[in-house]
Amino acid sequence: MNQDKQPIIIFPESSQRTMGRDAQRNNILAARIVADTVKTTLGPKGMDKMLVDALGNVTVTNDGVTILEEMEIEHPAAKMLVEIARTQDQEVGDGTTTVAMLAGKLLENAEILLDKKIHPTVITKGYRLAAEKSQEYLLRLAIDVKPEQDDILKQIAMTAMTGKGAEIVKEKFAELVVKAVKQVYDSGLDLSNIKIEKAKGNGVDNTELVEGIVLDKERVNIEMPLKVENARIALVDFALEIKTPETETKISVSSPEQLQSFIEQEERILKNMVEKIKASQANVIFCQKGIDDIAQYYLAKSGIYACRRIAKSDMEKLARATSGKIVSNLNELSSEQLGKAKLVEEVKRGENAYTYVSGCSNPRALTILLHGGTEHVIDEMERAIKDGLGVVAASLKDGKIVPGGGAIEVELAKELRKFSQSLGGREQLAVEQFASALETIPVTLAENAGLDPIDVLTELRARHEHGEKNVGLNLLTNMIEDTLEAGIVEPLRIKTQAINSASEVAMMILRIDDVIASGGNKNKSSGYNPELE
Repeated sequence: MNQDKQPIIIFPESSQRTMGRDAQRNNILAARIVADTVKTTLGPKGMDKMLVDALGNVTVTNDGVTILEEMEIEHPAAKMLVEIARTQDQEVGDGTTTVAMLAGKLLENAEILLDKKIHPTVITKGYRLAAEKSQEYLLRLAIDVKPEQDDILKQIAMTAMTGKGAEIVKEKFAELVVKAVKQVYDSGLDLSNIKIEKAKGNGVDNTELVEGIVLDKERVNIEMPLKVENARIALVDFALEIKTPETETKISVSSPEQLQSFIEQEERILKNMVEKIKASQANVIFCQKGIDDIAQYYLAKSGIYACRRIAKSDMEKLARATSGKIVSNLNELSSEQLGKAKLVEEVKRGENAYTYVSGCSNPRALTILLHGGTEHVIDEMERAIKDGLGVVAASLKDGKIVPGGGAIEVELAKELRKFSQSLGGREQLAVEQFASALETIPVTLAENAGLDPIDVLTELRARHEHGEKNVGLNLLTNMIEDTLEAGIVEPLRIKTQAINSASEVAMMILRIDDVIASGGNKNKSSGYNPELE
């Protein structure tokens, strides 16, 4: 028997392997499906998606990263697009749909070149050159913006919020966002100083900016004062309760007197706790854990305002806002650790009560209190506000903005086509495909607004060739005009981050020629996905 004919098995039976062109085609198709899913949400005329999870919770949004994260994507190549959208959201706050679409289009265009027998290495080299040149051109085309230019900063915020649920109140929201960001400007634009609190009830236009911290908590006892002026605030992360033994403990009581003595001892301990808080001169206490009923009674009797079970993140915000220290041991509590605020009060908003801590010693502590009729509306408003905060902060950090409405993409595509003429090899074709991928942004904006994408792109190209570099789509009027003058502007960082991330992911996926999926459910393996057939 010839031993050479014996097959050599390296992988377990349950694993799947896809190689060469099939692996590339499969990965590209997965990325394209993801890009096509979010495509219809782009721009002010974009549509929304309704996402229902396994528990029946509903999310209605047109925010790219929210859609991609809620979709529970299985395919590993498609997961990379979710990752770049997440990075875009963390870095800038907006442009998540753009980055996913751009990556999908770069891969779709690469497939045209792969079909012409151009090697993936050549394509990735061309894409790398195009991405580097794009960054150079972007810096050259960007316009400076200064913190005092409130009008431009409001336009940046409005551009980010247009098309989201907040569109009807975008002017008010833009004003709140710019005011909030400028107040944290001195702290290195730390957006964690801006807290977003949601309150169901009243209309969206009742949303307010509170200079201080708003807690979704009410005072623990109705006998406590509703309002405390010149508040001295104790922040504690231990329970104002009798500690229960960690191991099982039995107490033998043989007479009613002993039981009474035991109860009185508990009461004395709690009373001593409150006395120590009084001795520190605190008149407000925020507790991270529970407060016993007896302790509540003594606090109320002493005229101390108290809230319990406050989230750790809120405790940290309160510490920053009031310049107080979070205390872990009651014996350590003294007047030096107390935070200060001009006013602490309980305010009713609809059915709920909130605690306002205003006039803080740190004026950079802010809360945006969002109102809305339903949870879905408020959640979408929160996403719009976060996008607005992110873009205004990014604009101030870099001090640079670019025209929106697809203007910058058409100008970049024009410059890249010129640059491709200077290349001798097949990389020239890859740079041209990169340029046409950028043009998918104005084309999709036009499609989503019900305009003819070919007519729009043709006119945009013609006007950019004549030197009108800021001309883009103004979808509020459905006109092709100077978007910079129309106030449709975006931070430079949205574009630099999107082009960087999209080109990196596209190049990584193109270089994969072998997908080996281990065991498990074959339908969920990275080599095969029934949705991609």
